[in-house]
Amino acid sequence: MTDAIERFDQLDLQPAILAALAEIGYETPSPIQAACIPHLLAGQDILGEAQTGTGKTAAFALPALDRVDLARREPQVLVLTPTRELAIQVAEAFQRYASRMAGFHVLPLYGGQSMVVQLRQLQRGAHVIVGTPGRIMDHIERKSLNLDGLATLILDEADEMLRMGFIDDVEWILEHTPAERQTALFSATMPDAIRRVAHRYLREPREVKIKAATATVSTIHQRYLQIAGAHKLDALTRILEVEDDFDAAIVFVRTKTATVELAEKLEARGYAAACLNGDMTQQLRERVIEQLKAETLDIVVATDVAARGIDVPRISHVINYDIPYDTEAYVHRIGRTGRAGRTGNAILFVAPRENHLLRQIERATRQPIEALKLPSREAVADKRVAAFRQQVAEVLASEELDFFLDVIAGIEDAHDAEIHEIAAALAFLAQKERPLQMPDNGQPDIAQFAGSTQRERPARENRGEILERRRDYAEGRLMRYRIDVGREHLASPRDIVGAIANEGGIDSRYIGQINLYEDYSTVELPANLPPDVVQTLRRARVRQQALNLRPASAEESARPRGGRPAGKPPRKDGPGGFKPRKPRA
Repeated sequence: MTDAIERFDQLDLQPAILAALAEIGYETPSPIQAACIPHLLAGQDILGEAQTGTGKTAAFALPALDRVDLARREPQVLVLTPTRELAIQVAEAFQRYASRMAGFHVLPLYGGQSMVVQLRQLQRGAHVIVGTPGRIMDHIERKSLNLDGLATLILDEADEMLRMGFIDDVEWILEHTPAERQTALFSATMPDAIRRVAHRYLREPREVKIKAATATVSTIHQRYLQIAGAHKLDALTRILEVEDDFDAAIVFVRTKTATVELAEKLEARGYAAACLNGDMTQQLRERVIEQLKAETLDIVVATDVAARGIDVPRISHVINYDIPYDTEAYVHRIGRTGRAGRTGNAILFVAPRENHLLRQIERATRQPIEALKLPSREAVADKRVAAFRQQVAEVLASEELDFFLDVIAGIEDAHDAEIHEIAAALAFLAQKERPLQMPDNGQPDIAQFAGSTQRERPARENRGEILERRRDYAEGRLMRYRIDVGREHLASPRDIVGAIANEGGIDSRYIGQINLYEDYSTVELPANLPPDVVQTLRRARVRQQALNLRPASAEESARPRGGRPAGKPPRKDGPGGFKPRKPRA
């Protein structure tokens, strides 16, 4: 059945969803999408084994959206994820796919976010809820989340929830949902505990197993640059100028509008650039490709769909100006270079809030992506001067200059000028449209704060490095730290553990005793925390309050755990000094 599905419009999805997919640039379903969507549209349960990057979010989100009744402002779809980061990512994907569905609302719920804000949002109503198990349990217990109208339940990255100790919480939530719901469980691996959950809670599930098509060409040099969106254009032009082996490039963006805007901006800066998007006729599209092949065009700004099938040997660079949302799109994009054994370059722009997408690509491709240092103003100027000197040398060696020598002699006599002064004036005129020196507008050079520390930050390390660091933590001693969040901020140990585990990459088992006081708390963490992890945790937030992590003073370390409300003794035995909730019968 899935072999015949080559386009999304072959699936029985409503027109509003198909229109949103066309805008995003999705055209051909990935294998897991082609395998799962028909079953889910038919109301069947799914047990899916798929790695991150195979397109599984769309595989469950599209059919779930298709079944949503917009007239009912109540939760009809619940997605459970192991981390707040994934919850936000999935919620954003739902919002993109539903962009043409008027009145649609999706709500992410996770620890570390204000409960008051979440309660207010729940009162307004939402069609889809995406959340972490602990926070979903909190809302079910508070009766602020009513799941009586739930039609679809999705467990995303179930093996991660098992690894993080959430599987009992997941089962408790499953037991508090309608028995007639549709359930889809996705996991990168299928350990016995996950299969047990599947057999207990899924009804005759269809099993789908997909291997990620993430092989990237070994001849492609992959690099990334961490850069804020406002500086992307300047960064792009600097890179194009200093790359020694630059010949031609495809620059990928997400939207059709962006292809036109960026191509026009590059043209204004002197580049031979053109756009390529789905709104262009086949004739115009073919003309752009022919210009690229004929070397009258050097840069094509394109969407994923428009660039499919391009095979131009001179493409030396693929620039991911907008990072793709899934790994397969990344692999397809960079495959436009390094073809037929040639070498190629792939450069990925990553905004600070997109770090999770970079990590996702690295995990799925099992290849580290090298950090790229943005060229400074001085480096760009040196490159321009070197190119100018080369042009002058080539003219001196190959052109007949007698007429121009007479012109220069006339200038020399008329203005009593030295020959080198005249040469300098001519050089000034020659480079007027493209100055050899980059103008200094009094602002700091963006090279000073673009992409220099990625490999030093734990949030972007690959899983192996994080696990290795966690083993180091396990072997060391703990020390007590102070954080600026306490009972007056409505913080709980679960909130604190979640923030530290997710933001600092520290497994919850290596988080020791947590003492809550009125306006601050203390927490035991590994004594050998690297400085970059400490900096990350200083900025992390719980209940909208920055942790501002630092070593606790002697007085704070010695303070007893008193100050808790009477009748509520501290719970022990679990991560962070609290006892995990057990599933209810």
